[in-house]
Amino acid sequence: MKVTAEDVQHIATLSRLNVPESELELFTEQFNQILGYADILQKVDTEGIEPTPYVLPICNAFREDVAKPGVTHEAAMMNAPAVHNDGFKVPRVIE
Repeated sequence: MKVTAEDVQHIATLSRLNVPESELELFTEQFNQILGYADILQKVDTEGIEPTPYVLPICNAFREDVAKPGVTHEAAMMNAPAVHNDGFKVPRVIE
């Protein structure tokens, strides 16, 4: 299947792209090259080959979820620049 300049203009319209008339021929040629590569791939014999979603094997390397002791309230408040009612005092952001 060959792509025409009208096809390129239609694709550009669907993509909401502005393609100048001077570049229509270039894009037509590039689309046809891409489709030529796809035709080459269609000719490859894939009989008996299972489809795979990934080229490389994938395995998750998750660590065990182990609970660790947290920071005490007193230790957290030691790092606070300002304290108000036993909590962090922050600047007001809503007027």
